[in-house]
Amino acid sequence: MKRRRLNVFSLSFIDCICCGLGAIILLFVIANAQSTSERHRVTQDLRSQVDRVEKEVLAGQKRLVETRNTIERIEQERVRTQGLSQEVIKTMEARKNEVARYENETLAAKDHIRKLKADLQSLERDLKRLEGGVKSKEDLGSRVRPFPGQGDRQYLTDLKMGGNRIFILVDVSASMLDDTVVGIIRRRNMPEPLRLASPKWRQVVSSVDWLSTQLPQMAKYQVYLFNETAIPAIPGTQNRWLDAADVTQLDDVLRRMKQTVPDKGTSLHRAFDALRLMAPEPDNIFLLTDGLPTMGAERPWAGKVSGETRLKLFHEAIRLLPSRVPVNIILYPMEGDPGAASAFWQLATRTGGSFFCPSRDWP
Repeated sequence: MKRRRLNVFSLSFIDCICCGLGAIILLFVIANAQSTSERHRVTQDLRSQVDRVEKEVLAGQKRLVETRNTIERIEQERVRTQGLSQEVIKTMEARKNEVARYENETLAAKDHIRKLKADLQSLERDLKRLEGGVKSKEDLGSRVRPFPGQGDRQYLTDLKMGGNRIFILVDVSASMLDDTVVGIIRRRNMPEPLRLASPKWRQVVSSVDWLSTQLPQMAKYQVYLFNETAIPAIPGTQNRWLDAADVTQLDDVLRRMKQTVPDKGTSLHRAFDALRLMAPEPDNIFLLTDGLPTMGAERPWAGKVSGETRLKLFHEAIRLLPSRVPVNIILYPMEGDPGAASAFWQLATRTGGSFFCPSRDWP
């Protein structure tokens, strides 16, 4: 019997090899699947961390932009604050200079006030000495108030103080501070005590004081102060007549006039318009002024008013006066207004009143 040849690559061997190879492949697939799953799991954790970091980076960039904007805004504020601080420093320096100047003016004003107080005390002593010579009310005659003058001097004024209703208009514009334009400008910028002590204004106050002593005891009166407006000397007495027999009220008029500082322009229109509101109307008018008006019912557009315009404003204002009522003028002339005396004299003559230019020491 013939011996069979041995073949190592028989079918059974190949099957074994194939099975082994398949087993290896199966193990590789299983191992690869597990590694892929593990890789995905690890990668997912890393991706979550990356996403979180990216969000933090975006938030940080946003904060960085906001911080840069804040820095720019702060820088702009710093620059503006530096500018303001420089302005504040300049303002403080200016205020220091003003305070120093005002302190000097205050010292000068205090010295002047002390002198005025000394003069006032001297005048009070003189007044007491003069009052000592008045023994009784009968010594005053028909006067409602005494007027202490220098010695026994009397002045012929031709001022007619008769009437039952006497209306006194007093100019309190800035021009009543002095007789010259330069003097008016200089005094207008002085402290209030110095303006009140102006010789011209003190003469006007003394003139009203003298007029008050000439009022008939049974008469009614009213005193108005006018510049760009017209108001009663005693607040709250608009369009109302006062009793001349009330000496306390007359003293109050003089006291308030002494506290009034002349200021602003002159409007006869306002003064005569206030006069028209009195009921019944006055039967005697006294006007104390120093020149033609500088304005009508309203302020003029131009800064300066010509002499022709002032005369025109005067004629427009006197149309408001009641008819057949005498107008008595006490004029304190000032330079630069030559037409005032003629205009007011004609007004006094036409109405049957009187015209009077007092000397510097009157009354």
